[in-house]
Amino acid sequence: MLNLCRIHHAAIICSDYPQSKHFYTQVLGLKVLAEHYRAERQSYKLDLQLPDGAQVELFSFIGAPPRPSYPEACGLRHLAFEVEDVSSCRDELEQQGIAVEPIRIDPYTHRRFVFFADPDGLPLELYEAPTQSS
Repeated sequence: MLNLCRIHHAAIICSDYPQSKHFYTQVLGLKVLAEHYRAERQSYKLDLQLPDGAQVELFSFIGAPPRPSYPEACGLRHLAFEVEDVSSCRDELEQQGIAVEPIRIDPYTHRRFVFFADPDGLPLELYEAPTQSS
Protein backbone atom coordinates (compact mmCIF):
# COMPACT_ATOMS: atom_id res chain seq x y z
CA MET A 1 0.00 0.00 0.00
CA LEU A 2 1.19 3.53 -0.72
CA ASN A 3 2.19 5.69 2.21
CA LEU A 4 0.68 9.03 1.13
CA CYS A 5 1.56 11.88 3.47
CA ARG A 6 -0.64 14.82 2.43
CA ILE A 7 -1.82 16.71 -0.61
CA HIS A 8 1.13 18.59 -2.08
CA HIS A 9 -0.67 20.77 -4.63
CA ALA A 10 -3.76 21.32 -6.72
CA ALA A 11 -3.30 22.53 -10.30
CA ILE A 12 -5.68 25.03 -11.87
CA ILE A 13 -5.82 26.13 -15.51
CA CYS A 14 -7.14 29.67 -15.89
CA SER A 15 -8.46 31.60 -18.88
CA ASP A 16 -7.24 35.08 -17.85
CA TYR A 17 -3.86 34.79 -16.14
CA PRO A 18 -3.57 38.36 -14.74
CA GLN A 19 -7.13 38.21 -13.37
CA SER A 20 -6.61 34.80 -11.77
CA LYS A 21 -3.18 35.75 -10.40
CA HIS A 22 -4.78 38.79 -8.72
CA PHE A 23 -7.62 36.65 -7.34
CA TYR A 24 -5.42 33.95 -5.82
CA THR A 25 -2.74 36.31 -4.47
CA GLN A 26 -4.64 39.48 -3.54
CA VAL A 27 -8.15 38.19 -2.76
CA LEU A 28 -7.28 34.79 -1.26
CA GLY A 29 -3.83 35.87 -0.04
CA LEU A 30 -1.75 32.93 -1.27
CA LYS A 31 2.02 33.46 -1.22
CA VAL A 32 3.91 33.45 -4.52
CA LEU A 33 6.72 30.88 -4.48
CA ALA A 34 7.72 31.07 -8.15
CA GLU A 35 6.43 32.41 -11.44
CA HIS A 36 7.64 31.16 -14.82
CA TYR A 37 6.74 32.03 -18.37
CA ARG A 38 7.19 28.99 -20.61
CA ALA A 39 7.71 30.46 -24.09
CA GLU A 40 7.47 27.10 -25.86
CA ARG A 41 3.91 26.73 -24.53
CA GLN A 42 3.06 30.43 -24.39
CA SER A 43 2.03 29.63 -20.84
CA TYR A 44 2.55 30.87 -17.32
CA LYS A 45 3.05 28.64 -14.29
CA LEU A 46 2.58 30.29 -10.92
CA ASP A 47 3.39 28.34 -7.75
CA LEU A 48 1.41 29.55 -4.74
CA GLN A 49 1.60 28.42 -1.12
CA LEU A 50 -0.78 28.19 1.80
CA PRO A 51 0.48 28.65 5.37
CA ASP A 52 0.64 24.87 5.97
CA GLY A 53 2.91 24.37 2.95
CA ALA A 54 0.26 23.01 0.57
CA GLN A 55 0.45 24.57 -2.87
CA VAL A 56 -1.77 25.70 -5.72
CA GLU A 57 -0.28 25.71 -9.21
CA LEU A 58 -1.90 28.24 -11.55
CA PHE A 59 -1.43 27.62 -15.27
CA SER A 60 -2.44 29.53 -18.38
CA PHE A 61 -2.88 27.62 -21.63
CA ILE A 62 -4.06 29.21 -24.86
CA GLY A 63 -7.39 27.77 -26.01
CA ALA A 64 -8.08 25.64 -22.94
CA PRO A 65 -11.72 24.51 -23.05
CA PRO A 66 -14.09 25.66 -20.31
CA ARG A 67 -14.61 23.31 -17.37
CA PRO A 68 -18.06 21.71 -17.23
CA SER A 69 -19.38 22.33 -13.75
CA TYR A 70 -23.12 22.71 -13.56
CA PRO A 71 -24.81 20.34 -13.39
CA GLU A 72 -21.94 18.76 -11.55
CA ALA A 73 -19.58 16.90 -13.88
CA CYS A 74 -17.35 13.95 -13.06
CA GLY A 75 -13.89 14.87 -11.86
CA LEU A 76 -12.69 17.32 -9.26
CA ARG A 77 -15.78 18.72 -7.55
CA HIS A 78 -14.24 21.70 -5.76
CA LEU A 79 -11.15 22.93 -3.93
CA ALA A 80 -11.65 23.57 -0.20
CA PHE A 81 -9.59 25.83 2.05
CA GLU A 82 -9.74 25.56 5.84
CA VAL A 83 -10.31 28.86 7.65
CA GLU A 84 -10.78 29.83 11.28
CA ASP A 85 -13.95 31.90 10.79
CA VAL A 86 -16.18 31.29 7.77
CA SER A 87 -18.37 34.34 8.51
CA SER A 88 -15.54 36.86 8.54
CA CYS A 89 -14.00 35.35 5.39
CA ARG A 90 -17.38 35.43 3.65
CA ASP A 91 -17.80 39.10 4.61
CA GLU A 92 -14.31 39.93 3.32
CA LEU A 93 -14.98 38.21 -0.02
CA GLU A 94 -18.28 40.06 -0.43
CA GLN A 95 -16.57 43.39 0.34
CA GLN A 96 -14.28 42.64 -2.60
CA GLY A 97 -17.25 42.03 -4.90
CA ILE A 98 -17.05 38.22 -4.85
CA ALA A 99 -20.43 36.45 -4.95
CA VAL A 100 -20.65 34.00 -2.06
CA GLU A 101 -23.36 31.45 -1.35
CA PRO A 102 -25.11 31.33 2.03
CA ILE A 103 -23.22 29.66 4.87
CA ARG A 104 -24.23 26.04 5.42
CA ILE A 105 -23.61 23.49 8.17
CA ASP A 106 -22.06 20.11 7.38
CA PRO A 107 -24.63 17.60 8.72
CA TYR A 108 -21.91 15.16 9.80
CA THR A 109 -19.16 17.35 11.26
CA HIS A 110 -21.42 20.27 12.21
CA ARG A 111 -18.81 22.67 10.83
CA ARG A 112 -19.75 25.73 8.81
CA PHE A 113 -18.81 26.04 5.14
CA VAL A 114 -19.51 28.28 2.18
CA PHE A 115 -18.98 28.14 -1.58
CA PHE A 116 -17.83 30.79 -4.05
CA ALA A 117 -16.04 30.69 -7.40
CA ASP A 118 -12.75 31.82 -8.88
CA PRO A 119 -12.72 34.04 -12.01
CA ASP A 120 -13.26 30.98 -14.25
CA GLY A 121 -16.14 29.61 -12.20
CA LEU A 122 -14.08 26.91 -10.43
CA PRO A 123 -16.01 26.05 -7.27
CA LEU A 124 -14.06 26.96 -4.13
CA GLU A 125 -15.08 26.22 -0.56
CA LEU A 126 -14.16 27.74 2.78
CA TYR A 127 -14.47 25.09 5.51
CA GLU A 128 -14.30 26.14 9.15
CA ALA A 129 -11.59 24.60 11.31
CA PRO A 130 -12.71 22.90 14.51
CA THR A 131 -12.68 25.07 17.60
CA GLN A 132 -10.16 24.25 20.33
CA SER A 133 -12.93 22.59 22.38
CA SER A 134 -14.05 20.35 19.47
